Amino acid sequence: MPAPYNLLVLFSNETITKSFGCTMQWHERIGRRLKLRDLHILMTVVQCGSMGRAAGLLAISQPAVSKAISDLETTLKVKLLDRTGQGVEPTLYGQAVLKWGLTIFNDLKQSVAEIEYLADPTRGELRLGCTEPMAAGFVSTVIEQLTRQHPKLIFHVTQADSGTLQNRELKTRNIELLVGRIPDLAPADETEAEVLFNEPIVAVAGVRSKWVRRRKIEWAELSDEPWILPPSNSIGMALFTEAFRNSNLPPPQSTVVAFSLQLTTSLLATGRYIGLVPGSMLRVSGDRLGIKALPLKMPVRAGPAGIVKLKNRMLSPVGQIFVEKARELARLLPDPD
Repeated sequence: MPAPYNLLVLFSNETITKSFGCTMQWHERIGRRLKLRDLHILMTVVQCGSMGRAAGLLAISQPAVSKAISDLETTLKVKLLDRTGQGVEPTLYGQAVLKWGLTIFNDLKQSVAEIEYLADPTRGELRLGCTEPMAAGFVSTVIEQLTRQHPKLIFHVTQADSGTLQNRELKTRNIELLVGRIPDLAPADETEAEVLFNEPIVAVAGVRSKWVRRRKIEWAELSDEPWILPPSNSIGMALFTEAFRNSNLPPPQSTVVAFSLQLTTSLLATGRYIGLVPGSMLRVSGDRLGIKALPLKMPVRAGPAGIVKLKNRMLSPVGQIFVEKARELARLLPDPD
C-alpha cells in the first residue's frame, strides 16, 4: 500500500451522513485525518478475521495494525470492530465504512486503469459478467474481434446466471457490466439496461444429423428423437412445450436435461441428438460449433438481450469500446421472424 493518502477528494459529506446518520466536521476532523492506508488495513483485518493474520498478509507489525484501527475509530468517534475470542468482526459502523471503502478502492482502481488507457489506448482491462449462452456466442465474438484490434486488452469474465451477476457481482463492482437476457433480470434502481437485440430460441442439430438435410420438418416427426433440453423452469423449455402443444402433441420426454452448452454441443456433434440454443449463439458461433438450425418454427416470443451497468457510473475506456463493438455486432444479427 502506498504512503498514506488523504481522503478529502474521495469521501464527501453526503457519504459520511449516509453512513453514520450525522454531519461531521469534515475539513477540521475527517478530511485531514482519514487515511487510505488505514482504510485498507481495516478491510484486510475484516477479510482475515484477525489483526495478527492481517499483519502477516500486509507485512507490517500487529501494533501497527492496531494503531491504524484505533486512529480510524478516534477520527470517526465510533467503534468499528468487535473483538471476540474467535477474532474480530465489523460493527454496524464498521460495515458502513467497509461499504463505502470498497467503492473508493474500486473507483481508484478504475482511475488507474483509465490513466493507463490514456497513456496507451491499446491496453487495459475489463471485468464483465455474462451467462453461459452469451459466453459461448455473442461475448466471445466481441472479445475476439476486440483483441484482434487491440492485442494488449485483457478481459476478466465472470460466468453465472443473470440474477447473480446483477445482484451480487455488479452491485459490489466485481464486474463493470454484464451481458444477458434482459427479462432474466429483476428491476433494480441502481442499474440500467441497453437492449442490443432480440434473442430467439432455436432448435438445432449437429452437422452430421440426418435432420439438417431436410428442408421441412414437422414437430410430430421429432416426438421420438433424443432431445437435450434445459430445465423445466427455463424460457427455452417453456417455448419447446408450447411448440408441441400448438401442434396438438404432448411434449416428448427429454433424454438429457442440462443448462450446460458445452455438454449440449458435445452431444449434438454425434449427430444423434436435437437441442435448443439461443439464436445469437447459432448466428455467430454455429459454424465453429458444428450446429445448424432446423426448419422448425418456435413460438414467437423472442426476448431482448443487452448490456446492464450501474446507473450514473461512467464506463472505463475499455468498457466503452466493448459496448461500441457489441452494438456493432448486434446490428449484424437478423431480427427473429
